[in-house]
Parts: sequence; C-alpha cells; structure tokens
Amino acid sequence: MNRLFRQGAVRWQLLLVLVEFLLLVSCIYTAAMMRFGGPGHQAPYEEVLPWRGPLVALVLILAMASLGLYQVHLRAGWLGRLSRQGVAFVLGGVTLTVLYYAVPPAYLGRGVLGIALLLGYLCVALWRVLFLGFVDADLFKRRVLVLGAGDRVAEMIRMMRRKSDQRGFKILGCVPIGADPISVPAPMVAHPDEALYEWAIEQGVDEIVVGPDDRRGTLPVAALLECKRRGIAVTELAEFFEREAGKIKMDLTSPSWLVFSDGFNISTTRRVTKRSFDVAVALCVLLLTWPLMLLTMLAIRLESGPGAPIIYRQERVGENGRLFQVLKFRSMRTDAERDGVARWASKHDTRVTRVGRFIRKVRLDELPQLWNVLRGDMSIIGPRPERPQFVDDFNIRIGYYWLRHCVKPGLTGWAQLRYNYGSSLEDAEEKLKFDLFYVKNQNLVFDLTILVQTVEVVLFGRGAR
Repeated sequence: MNRLFRQGAVRWQLLLVLVEFLLLVSCIYTAAMMRFGGPGHQAPYEEVLPWRGPLVALVLILAMASLGLYQVHLRAGWLGRLSRQGVAFVLGGVTLTVLYYAVPPAYLGRGVLGIALLLGYLCVALWRVLFLGFVDADLFKRRVLVLGAGDRVAEMIRMMRRKSDQRGFKILGCVPIGADPISVPAPMVAHPDEALYEWAIEQGVDEIVVGPDDRRGTLPVAALLECKRRGIAVTELAEFFEREAGKIKMDLTSPSWLVFSDGFNISTTRRVTKRSFDVAVALCVLLLTWPLMLLTMLAIRLESGPGAPIIYRQERVGENGRLFQVLKFRSMRTDAERDGVARWASKHDTRVTRVGRFIRKVRLDELPQLWNVLRGDMSIIGPRPERPQFVDDFNIRIGYYWLRHCVKPGLTGWAQLRYNYGSSLEDAEEKLKFDLFYVKNQNLVFDLTILVQTVEVVLFGRGAR
C-alpha cells in the first residue's frame, strides 16, 4: 500500500483534491442543517445535495487551483498558504454570486453559502495542516536510488536542494559508477554490499535514476533489467529532472537526448483542439472583460490627451519565425524608444505612464492580444513572443532557442508561471528551459492547468513591470 501512494502515477494532489471536494460538499450540507434546522426539514437538503452542493465545491476547488494551492513546488509558509486560501474563497464566493445571477436555478441561498464558506475555509485549512505533514513525511515519498555520484548528479541535487523540490521523492543514496569522480556530499554516497536488485528490494526502492558522467561500458545492465522486471522504475537523469522540476535542464543532457525524446511532435488533432480552445477562451474572456477594456481606453485618453495612440503595435516573432504585429494597450510614453533601440522594461521604468503602471501590474495591457489570438497569430497558452532584435541575439547566444518557435506564442505560458519577468540573457536562457518543457509536453489538460493558475499571476501581480 505504501508503494502505491509513492508511485508517480498516483499523485498526492489527486488525493488532496478529492478529499477537499468531499469536505466542501459536507460543509455545504452542514450549513444547510444549521440554516434550516434539523433533519426533519427535508426539502432544503433535497435542493442542496443533488447538484448545487457539488457545484459550489467545484468552484471553490477551481479557485484554490487558480491561486496555486495545488502546485507541487509551492514555496510559501503557513501564513502565505492561509492568505492564498482566503483569497481563493473570496474569489469563489464572488464567482458563485455572479453565477447565481446568470443561472438562477443554481442559487443556494446567502445564509447557506456564507456559513458553508466559513466552515469550508476552517475545515480545508485544518485538513491541509494534517495532510501536508503526511506528504512531507518520508512514508509517502518515492524512494529513489541514483546510479552515479559525479558532476551531473551533484548538479541535479544542487538544483533541487529545497524541501519543496523534493516533496515527491527521497534520495536513499548515490552509487558511484566506473571512474566518475565522487562529487556528491559524502553522507549521500551508497555502497551496496549485495546484488543491486537484492539491495533495492530490501530498501524498498521505487525508482532507480541513471546518471553517471560516462556510461560507456560501466552500467550494470543485467542488474537494471532485473530491477525493472521486479517492478522498480528505471529512469534517465535528464528525464527525472524534467519530470520533478517542470523544466528541461540543458546542462544535464545532450543534443541526442532532445532528438530521441518523446514530445516536440504536434499532431493534427492537437492543432485542431488547441485552435478550438484558443477561440473559445478568447471569446469568453472578451465577453467578460470588454467593460474593463473600455475603462482602460478611457483612462489612457484622459491621461495622454486627444491624438495620443491608445493601442500600441509592435513587431514580434511568431510560429516558425513568422513576424506579426502584437497589439497592446499603450503603457509607455509615445517617445519611449525615440532612438529606435529595443530595450527591456526595467523595474521602476521611467518610460511607463501612471495608467500604464497600473494596467501592466494587473495585465490589462495584454487584453488587445485577444484579437491576435482570434486572427491566429497567437495562442492563449504558449511561450511569450519576443521582439526580432532580441530573438536574433538569443538564437546566436542560446543553444536551441529556435525550438520555442515551433508553436504559436501565447498570452500566458508555463514560463510565466514558474519564472519572474525576464530582462537579461540569463533570464531568457532560464525561461527557455520552461518553454521547452511546455513545447515538449503540451496537451489540453496542461493548457487548462496553466490557464487556471494564471489567475494567481494576475491577482498577485507576479513578474509585472
């Protein structure tokens, strides 16, 4: 049973979501009892239980997901988690209120909803204290043995040194292979006294990660096959890092690994589903945000006066290197680049107007790009489009940078969730690792996950300049 919970296919997030969904439905039933009296009053419960209760629970789950509360690598203390949860419940309450006006049969009642939100917040907070304590315990982590103790393994350990990075696994030890130098800390070095598969079974190993600096003629192939036959997963170091860190680490791999790895193949079905997703989301967002867009246009006009442009057009690089004009609400002075030199926006950039500073913070300046999405220049989810001047430089100085252009650029993306605003070559190189992870692993579920979590970026203004 312990091994079942430690398997990568049975993610602890699914258990967290399921239990919290059931908790919230129970809280709604309890709120109905408190509001309408004892079990003798059956009518209110018959109205609440069939579908209104699960609907409220589902909206609250989505609100918590949008605030990043189901992220594996969430780096926040308990005060931060409770604050995010509070914002999520407020967001969920507002969403339900709007939903009740739009769909009156879904109405639950103000009293029941208020009590349910309060009870749900307390129950979920208490459950998370208990659950995350279990998750952080070694009992529920995959037990990993690393073959190799050289520079590649040491670099992987250094990159994933935080507690949140190792929430899903525990490294039992690193076994030196061949003539590789021992670069990992001494307490992590393991020297099995018996056959590898016997030692792995005895220690309850769930996964063996293969990562020697030089594997030519040094790998115990027969022992690894025996481990695999006995149900122990065998994974290459680059694949393991990609899965756990959510990005491709170019230093841990070679060009041949990129060529022979899964992904980077975009089927016709994927193109059709992605285009349908883009159009549907763009139209929905336009329907919800057109009043904000009108207010933004009015604010820019009042600040800049008649004659000043409201929409800013700028050339960007799209799919397969094709150039297109991206649309944005103007947030900088009209003479921001009067010398014609392309520059990144910096922190406290003096070129940004007062209205521009606000709309950039809450991402309102990006809304005109919905037209780019409808035209087919952009997608809702994808790597952010860069200016041709920057791309030309990056293509020369950053290996495989051109790979990010095999998909359409997006309004938001995986790199925007996992990395702050980039304004240097080093930032571009780091964001490329997340962009390539998206390009390699893209699918509709991944797109939906990024879209939901983008709400957190907008609400907290992460990465805005």
